[in-house]
Amino acid sequence: MSSGRAPRRRSTLLAATVVAGALTLSACGDGTKAGGGGNTNFVTGSGGISTVAKGERTDAPKLAGTALDGTALDIADYKGKVVVLNFWGSWCGPCRAEAKHFVKVSEEMKDQGVQFVGVNTRDPQKSLAVSFEEDFGVTYPSLYDPTGKQLLRFPKGTLNPKAIPSTVVVDREGKLAARSLAALDATKLREMIDPLVAEK
Repeated sequence: MSSGRAPRRRSTLLAATVVAGALTLSACGDGTKAGGGGNTNFVTGSGGISTVAKGERTDAPKLAGTALDGTALDIADYKGKVVVLNFWGSWCGPCRAEAKHFVKVSEEMKDQGVQFVGVNTRDPQKSLAVSFEEDFGVTYPSLYDPTGKQLLRFPKGTLNPKAIPSTVVVDREGKLAARSLAALDATKLREMIDPLVAEK
């Protein structure tokens, strides 16, 4: 009798471990996680924003797929602009708190060569994400990424998004330049973007 119970217990334990791992990746972040090990080349300031000096940045990964409105969306099409990537979920409280700030700054900076792009992740129903954007008046596009595969395209040790919400800023040359692993207000968001807009 006990021999039949042991394999069942092992499979239950394995399933619990897989679920715990998925929840860790998708959990709302509080901004306290440190950036990867090894030779990362980035510096995290006291405000929790990590930056990489020009000339030491790595290429942003290919992020492409279907937007929430059903159209094709490829981040590479925005090369030449500063691209602000916001990783969010409608289920995430801090994402709701920061949404109005992203809408405000995106409107303020759209004529300065800055493009905002959302990456909606871990929302099993697209309708939940669409309702979120309607509620907050989001006008910039968002990739629909229910399984979180877009997050996994960032190499470890780079400015990869490690929590939800995360914000990653890509410079005009398509390289990873700044990251925050916490919800941002308009002031913190501008602190990430303004130096990249000013770069020659």
